Amino acid sequence: MPRPIVIYPDPRLLQKSKPVTQFGPELKLLAAEMTETMRDANGVGLAAIQIGEAIRMMVMDEHYDAEDKGESLALCNPVVLDEDGKETIEEGCLSIPDVREEVERSYKVRVKAQDLEGAEGVWEFEGLLARCILHEIDHMNGQLFIQKVPAVRRIFLKKQLDQLKKNFKQAARL
Repeated sequence: MPRPIVIYPDPRLLQKSKPVTQFGPELKLLAAEMTETMRDANGVGLAAIQIGEAIRMMVMDEHYDAEDKGESLALCNPVVLDEDGKETIEEGCLSIPDVREEVERSYKVRVKAQDLEGAEGVWEFEGLLARCILHEIDHMNGQLFIQKVPAVRRIFLKKQLDQLKKNFKQAARL
């Protein structure tokens, strides 16, 4: 069942997530719920903090462009080993709806992480998938993609972000 996505400016989005230490059925269930939530929102990746779980875990659709996406990739405690190349393209976030802006990120990335069983491995990604991994790791570190946007460009996002803040305050009163 899809879970509600934590929306900006919820303060949970700015907190650092804790390492995953317990691997078992509950973690697999959380990964399944995250995958369903991500796909329901037409996302490519989702960090656990985006559904209110402050653990260093993410899911990602490696086959985001395929009709049958298959299983999502779930990574716990990811650490960037290497980055290569730079690419600036438009980026968005399920937690910051309708806001898109160009962000520079590495084109290739190699990460060490654990799977849902706790086994360590190394994964390599490029293009959109590298961007996704880096974006989700930022979430685990309490950073949002809008913080990577140059200050001059953030001025143009102010109206949209202010509206999200207003909506957040109204929802909190209900």
